[in-house]
Amino acid sequence: MKINRQARRDAKALFQACRPGGVLDETKVRAVVQKVVDAKPRGYLGVLHYFQRLVRLEIERLTAVVHSATPLSPDFQANLSANLIASHGAGLRLSFVVDPSLLGGLRVRVGSQIHDGTVAGRLAALRESF
Repeated sequence: MKINRQARRDAKALFQACRPGGVLDETKVRAVVQKVVDAKPRGYLGVLHYFQRLVRLEIERLTAVVHSATPLSPDFQANLSANLIASHGAGLRLSFVVDPSLLGGLRVRVGSQIHDGTVAGRLAALRESF
């Protein structure tokens, strides 16, 4: 779907209105979508399409997944959570996954960034260098 400039501007303005304090507010997102659907202004489908894209990218940016070879202690999880929130901002949602194939270490994915400190990752990098 091709979206014109005005629809992009409108979607960006609506998106900014849903981020009081820089954190996406889910209730405001739902209210904005409902108001646009009810009003059906000119080009509203393009606005909603681009608005959905902006919300999806923001949710991805605020999602962190930590993979480890063994279950992490609650103290370590709390410390890691505090460090990630301090570096990536408030509203970060964390999930912890145990993956024995990593052999050791941690792999942290925040949005599109991946920090790989696993033994499996290092072995793969070593294999690529040969």
